[in-house]
Amino acid sequence: MAFDAKSFLASLTELPGVYRMLGEDGAVLYVGKAKNLKKRVSSYFRDNLSSPRIAHMVSQITAIETTATRTEAEALLLENNLIKSLAPRYNILFRDDKSYPYILLSHAEFPRLGFYRGNPDRKAEYFGPYPSGWAVRDTMHLLQKMFRLRTCEDTVFANRSRPCLLYQIRRCSGPCVDKVSPEDYAADVQMASMFLQGKQQEVTRRLNEAMEAASARLAFEQAAIYRDQIQSLHQIQEKQFVSSTRGEDVDILVAIREANQLCVNLAMVRGGRHLGDRPFFPSNAGDSAPADACFAFIRQHYVAHPAPTRLLVSPLPAEDDKAEAEATLAALAGRPLPLLEARTLTQKAWVEMALQNARLAILARNQAAAQQEERLAALQEALALPESLARIECFDISHTMGEAAVASCVVYDGNKMKKADYRRFNIRDITPGDDYAAIRQAVTRRYDGVAAGEGRAPDLILIDGGKGQVASAFAALADLGLTEIPMIGVAKGEARKAGLETLIFPEGCREPINLSPSDPALHLIQEIRDEAHRFAITGHRAQRAKSRKTSTLESLPGVGPARRKALIMRFGGLAGVKAATLEQLAEVSGISRELAEKIHSALH
Repeated sequence: MAFDAKSFLASLTELPGVYRMLGEDGAVLYVGKAKNLKKRVSSYFRDNLSSPRIAHMVSQITAIETTATRTEAEALLLENNLIKSLAPRYNILFRDDKSYPYILLSHAEFPRLGFYRGNPDRKAEYFGPYPSGWAVRDTMHLLQKMFRLRTCEDTVFANRSRPCLLYQIRRCSGPCVDKVSPEDYAADVQMASMFLQGKQQEVTRRLNEAMEAASARLAFEQAAIYRDQIQSLHQIQEKQFVSSTRGEDVDILVAIREANQLCVNLAMVRGGRHLGDRPFFPSNAGDSAPADACFAFIRQHYVAHPAPTRLLVSPLPAEDDKAEAEATLAALAGRPLPLLEARTLTQKAWVEMALQNARLAILARNQAAAQQEERLAALQEALALPESLARIECFDISHTMGEAAVASCVVYDGNKMKKADYRRFNIRDITPGDDYAAIRQAVTRRYDGVAAGEGRAPDLILIDGGKGQVASAFAALADLGLTEIPMIGVAKGEARKAGLETLIFPEGCREPINLSPSDPALHLIQEIRDEAHRFAITGHRAQRAKSRKTSTLESLPGVGPARRKALIMRFGGLAGVKAATLEQLAEVSGISRELAEKIHSALH
């Protein structure tokens, strides 16, 4: 049944809000926000639409759902949450789950210079964000060299009895052991703060004045320190490829489509210093134009990250989209923030560099994809598989002497590791240390749904282990009726040396084989196997730490806080409770004979 747009629009509110366009199967095709829902949704049903892609989407609409909000800012937040959670087919989707790093100066008598990742709070003064951890650490290194601020944690700082190595190499002024006065340290902190704010010229002026004053009072050692700081500052300014003497915070946003890839690149200038950039490759981009990608990025990115003082965009979105993006930014930043084209020589240099880095990111991405295709083809040939490989799943078991056994299942799909599909299994009800039973249980639990027609089966299963593990895993597949899925084991070579692995096949299928250490097929297997190992160990360590932090008394059946306290008071601890007889346990207040038997049984 065709969607009746006319009757729907007749009753639509003019309040701000979010609209969801649904397809035939109820799937969300597109999520958008509007300052005026009626006007915005009506624009999709006019004769001349902005692109064939939008026209194709509109032709599939069977229903539209709306949510009115009090303000446009609320609508923007809701839209962003829905896009991230629903991943609609026609929304250009940017996934950036990593938080951006900051430099912090703590609020203390001797403030600490530190690396911070997360949402800034009032516990410190924050500078950033920076595009990468490398940019933060590089800047911190410069600050240590120029101003010698401490970077140690407060607990370390409070318990020092002698200066550390950083003091010896002149990267810290030693406030922990009173090698610098609070006043001089505070002056260094102020200089560092000004430097991070982009006031390099003011910092240079103050340092020159301090150097001249120290020379005038014949304090030549102190004057030499100021001289070294000034020289370091000049070296930093000379190393900057492009910089702004205005000390401004600018984001440079560019988008480019080349070689069947759409790349959006965000470069950051903080305090007038160009700090690098980060490329993004959006999902669901289809044939979207670079200007549309810039528009989508602005609406999603700045909901979660602070807006800069200025925003340079190339190419600018269409006029209507540009006005909407500027309204969005104004609502988020609490001030006007227009989208600007590069005009000055410096700004044009920034944009050109961002575009060049976007092209390099596209080239690297395509080269990596080609390499992955080559490795998949080599693996298919090495295993003599009739069909090409797309999805590979790998299992590994991790435990410590049988304790807290955890199985991992990692997934390689679409020429990359697909972390959203990873799974861990806490192994239970087996003899501790029985790897064969553990791998059989993990494979059974992973593919039980696949055997019932749910989920997707892989094109190849890797087992980190030898003949025994492969036999157990294959037996689990046989029980499920899935023996048609190819499976190999990856047995470690002599001395566990990489490159000497042996590929083990289920019994009766094929003799074991060894690939050349330079074979791209082996490199792919090693990459997936190592990721399964890492994921299993991480889960095992978490389980082991959890079990060791939990007292055995806390897991006893029928023993709550009051009874646990009574047992500890009576027997002095877990060892005493274990050593107690049934009669002694039953004598404790609140412990019946029946409960005493349960406790005794659980501890023995």
